[in-house]
Amino acid sequence: MFLISCLQCDRCGKPNKEKIGRRFAKSSTNCTNMKIKISLIAAAFLLTTNVHAQSARIQAGVNLANVSVNNDGRIDDANMLTSFQAGIVGDVHIASILYLQPGILFTGKGSKIEIGRPNENLYIKQTTNPFYIEVPLNFVAKLPFNSESHFFFGAGPYGAIGVAGKAKTEKNVLGFVTNYENKIVFSNDDPSTFEEEEGTGAGVLKRFDYGVNGLVGVEGAKLTLSAGYGLGLAKLQSGSNSNVDNNNKHRVLSFTLGFKL
Repeated sequence: MFLISCLQCDRCGKPNKEKIGRRFAKSSTNCTNMKIKISLIAAAFLLTTNVHAQSARIQAGVNLANVSVNNDGRIDDANMLTSFQAGIVGDVHIASILYLQPGILFTGKGSKIEIGRPNENLYIKQTTNPFYIEVPLNFVAKLPFNSESHFFFGAGPYGAIGVAGKAKTEKNVLGFVTNYENKIVFSNDDPSTFEEEEGTGAGVLKRFDYGVNGLVGVEGAKLTLSAGYGLGLAKLQSGSNSNVDNNNKHRVLSFTLGFKL
């Protein structure tokens, strides 16, 4: 299960300072992390806007997010969480039917879990919805219907950095109902330190996510419709090894509408 009460004290629902205190151990780490975020976002923005001379589109849509729950990378459909994404995607013609599509997206991920039923003596429901600035880099093939319409499909890597998010919890224990909400805590990991991860702790998510995308869709003169799937390769829990198994990694099915600029 993913993050049940790990961001709060199990008894009172308040933030557990003991668990997350290490996050604030060094203010210099926070400054470094902020510089990294600004640099990545600026680089992605420049990369995307510089391809506007070729083509670009504003894109938004719905995410059906989940998290893998076992070592084989499988998900539980009951844990699916509805979120959203929005951003800009470039479209650079490389050769023949092949295109490169870099982008920068604000995208929601996560999952929900539910134990018991609302009318039972033990019921727990939690939604965990982290938001990321994500930079996909997809290679796309376009097959023409006519001079202005195409069917397209493609794949490529993505990198993302966690910037915000909330965990909401509802508990009903023997008729005593409590509801609380906490901001998601990310580690202060510096990606240049490959052998260690700073700011780890129980209930702290890794700051950086990465994985691969697949997408398929149709485009016309002004609009695009697409479906995509993001397969996360990074563990969500801080301090964990991404190579051990496929448990607790992002899985996101998305449906988007794009408007060409």
